Amino acid sequence: MPHEIGPDRSLLILDDDESFRRSLSRAMEKRGFEVRAVESVAAGREAARAQPPAYAVIDLRLRDGNGLELVEMLREIRPDSRIVVLTGYGAIATAVAAVKIGATDYLSKPADANDVTAALLARQRDKPPPPENPMSADRVRWEHIHRIFELCDRNVSETARRLSMHRRTLQRILSKRGPK
Repeated sequence: MPHEIGPDRSLLILDDDESFRRSLSRAMEKRGFEVRAVESVAAGREAARAQPPAYAVIDLRLRDGNGLELVEMLREIRPDSRIVVLTGYGAIATAVAAVKIGATDYLSKPADANDVTAALLARQRDKPPPPENPMSADRVRWEHIHRIFELCDRNVSETARRLSMHRRTLQRILSKRGPK
């Protein structure tokens, strides 16, 4: 069971995906956090300097830089902050780097608000419980493909090249509804 939020409920969410940022903000507000959501490293720095948050959820790859820059800054200005790094590009090396510079935890996207809350409120020796209803491997694959497709400005040829996939195979996947 996660611990309580505590007297300082301030939460900074840094993510350049507007729909994800908006939905995570709403979900975290319902859980009792006082959310400030921003979309760039520059805006994150400004928000952190103005009011260093007790909690932070930071996307790794952003349009104007790397979220790890903000992790380092937050760790310097508020050493007790609990920081979760989110990314759609999960890699062991990046997870190790994030934790070494001060992240409390590291979650791969798509992570839901329950996973984020559990990671933010887990104490040092606690491990957050596994998700109650994790996405199927097919759904994770489908989400990843669609994320890359969006990042490539919906260009099928470029997405297929980056995913090392035949263009027609990608078109078939994109034309189908996502698995549950």
